[in-house]
Amino acid sequence: MFTQKVRLSLFTTIMAGMLAVTGCGNQSPTSTAGDAPKAETSAAQEQVLNIGLKSDPPSLDPAQSSATVDRMVQNSIYDKLFDLDKDGQIVPVLAESYEVSEDGKTYTLKLRQGVKFQDGTDFNAEAVKFNLDRYKEEGSKRAGEVKIINQVTVVDPLTVKIELSQPFAPFISVLTDRSGMMASPDAVKKYGKDYLNHPVGTGPFAFVEHVTGDHVTLKKNEQYWNGDVKLDQVNFKVFTNGTAAVQNLRSGVLDMIDSVPTKEIKGLQDSGFNVVTEPSMGYFGFYLNMSKEPFTNKFLRQAVDRAIDREAVVKVLMEGYAEPANSPFSPGNLAYGDFDKASKPNPEEIKSLLQQGGKPEGFTFKLQIGTSPKEEQFGAIVQGMLKPYNINVELEKVEFGALLDNEVSGNFQALALGWSGRPDPDQNFYDFVVKGAPYNVSRFDNDKLGELALQARVELDPAKRKQLYGQAMEIMHDEAGYVYVYHEANLIAMSKNVAGFTYVPDGIIRTATIEKK
Repeated sequence: MFTQKVRLSLFTTIMAGMLAVTGCGNQSPTSTAGDAPKAETSAAQEQVLNIGLKSDPPSLDPAQSSATVDRMVQNSIYDKLFDLDKDGQIVPVLAESYEVSEDGKTYTLKLRQGVKFQDGTDFNAEAVKFNLDRYKEEGSKRAGEVKIINQVTVVDPLTVKIELSQPFAPFISVLTDRSGMMASPDAVKKYGKDYLNHPVGTGPFAFVEHVTGDHVTLKKNEQYWNGDVKLDQVNFKVFTNGTAAVQNLRSGVLDMIDSVPTKEIKGLQDSGFNVVTEPSMGYFGFYLNMSKEPFTNKFLRQAVDRAIDREAVVKVLMEGYAEPANSPFSPGNLAYGDFDKASKPNPEEIKSLLQQGGKPEGFTFKLQIGTSPKEEQFGAIVQGMLKPYNINVELEKVEFGALLDNEVSGNFQALALGWSGRPDPDQNFYDFVVKGAPYNVSRFDNDKLGELALQARVELDPAKRKQLYGQAMEIMHDEAGYVYVYHEANLIAMSKNVAGFTYVPDGIIRTATIEKK
């Protein structure tokens, strides 16, 4: 568990930048449109849970989803073939059990009987085949995760055989996330491209409405197969301003919030709120677009990367609720190693890199950041850390949805976004570094890096996989296409009347067991 540390001061340029952005306007406790119902206290009343989200979910279709906030809502609508338990271990859900062939290329899944989608249609092997085939299609955000599937065969109504092109160590882990979410084939066919606005799964709550920028409402799935759901309704309310979310939690408009500002943690704890402060599987930093000037130049990318003082960012921005990062692998991950330990900036090294990059007098670039106070502060800190080397950072505030669009299109020089992380190292690595992969936002084009990423995902021996990731990270540090800065903690707060919550290491709120006391 992270421990709170004292905020330390940095040099004046950083603090000046931070002060310039912390005065941003806050939402008042009831300023978002469409007030959520306040906490219900009577047993005779409906049980309604109001959860504050830090941004609006762009897509509730697992095939087109790329944001963590999507998963916060999707996990209530969809069950997955497998999931993680409170210890981060993989457990069966819609798949009751599975067998793997000796060559590691064929998986046979036995499915749970008596499960129905929220539209009343049956969940079965045909539905599994439909979803996995759909996730493989060109244009699917899941294609990189499941393209290794050669064929899906229906053996009988409750048995499906999945044949892979080669052994794939993280395959079951992949099915604990969006590639394992099962959507109703009938609903997908009925709504086509508009399915993201009419999601149907087998989960504990059924979709009601999504008012963009304001809220998503779900209602209890009366025919849910996995126990008695206590809540009647879940409202996910959008609060891009974390301080406003905390105010609404205190006033009773919200029951939970998914991302607590670090400065608010102690006050909430002292007031009797329950606050989870656990390490996450993910990371935060910023992409450098290797296909655009000035970052076509490796030495300039390295100069920016080496100038960031990770420990200082953790102390100043995150108040100790994070760990310095130098790779996509968080402490506890199979691949975590010495390469993840960041060193302090060396001014002489950075000046030498600028000289080698042909910019001894420095250069200027634009960094796209989100619009939350925390993201603005992050941008100001980066500005301050690079300024002593005459690397001038122009900050460009961009709404979250547009940031996602820009990372896909490549419309940026540098862009600050993180990744929520997954249990297997492949899920934090392969799709981000292989040429043509869906999340290769930095535009890596290194054949050796791609070869190592592929070898690591097909190697079944954990020790050998760790060695391969170590070799790959040597190349990553040389390429410097993404500046890893910190591994953030999962910071979730809830009122005392919220019961039945179980923390899972991926940080996603599971609503099936929650109730209001």
